[in-house]
Amino acid sequence: MRISRLYTPAQLTTGKLIELDDDNGHYVRTVLRLKKDAPIILFNGHGGEYSCTVTEVSRKAVLVAVEQWNDHSVESPLHVALGLGISRGDRMDLTVQKAVELGVNQITPLLTERCVVQFKGEKKPQRLLHWQKIVQHAAEQSGRTALPALQEVETLQNWVGQQQGLKVFLDPYAETTLSELTPETMKSCPELSRRVTLLTGPEGGFSDQERAIAKASGFIPVRLGARILRTETASIAALAAVQLLWGDFGKGNNG
Repeated sequence: MRISRLYTPAQLTTGKLIELDDDNGHYVRTVLRLKKDAPIILFNGHGGEYSCTVTEVSRKAVLVAVEQWNDHSVESPLHVALGLGISRGDRMDLTVQKAVELGVNQITPLLTERCVVQFKGEKKPQRLLHWQKIVQHAAEQSGRTALPALQEVETLQNWVGQQQGLKVFLDPYAETTLSELTPETMKSCPELSRRVTLLTGPEGGFSDQERAIAKASGFIPVRLGARILRTETASIAALAAVQLLWGDFGKGNNG
């Protein structure tokens, strides 16, 4: 039987009894429908996870006994930052979810020239909260014990100049492929040799000016094969590719 995993921002200490917050309590009570004495796993993003037991389930509170810390990690040795051109609705949601499953460490939603999503009034914090929930649930489902950082919405122009490591942006018109960027390329700067920054565009792709801005900030344009991919497909494919080339998808390539 698979044991449910939940992220909690609470401090977790072996031997302590904690009360879950309202969202997690509701999830345990009405979605998972766990009963007293049910096992559950909690993690708070500070490393490892805790084997726990539900001790009370009521409308007032869900209490959990923290029993044992497990030194468990499925994190990739590769640190990946993703600059994600904001796309519409389900496309953006899918990309955020799969990016977490594929081991991304940081996601920054980017406003670009061809972005069709408009933020008015309270819409920006609402969307960030929505994406944060997707990040959390994807981390719970995929067995991660580190919660990827979801940054504030940023403009592409401001974001590109702050990035480090091997910097690439996806461009269907580029001549270079990811496979041509060998690990030796990354090792030209040893302290950043385990960092990759990916920049992906919205539905309409990047403008010529945005391509020029990215190149001026050290980003290398790369293509993913001969076909033009949808924005969500391109992001997922690129993340899988960098994990295969330099992360934990392949064998013998982590040296």
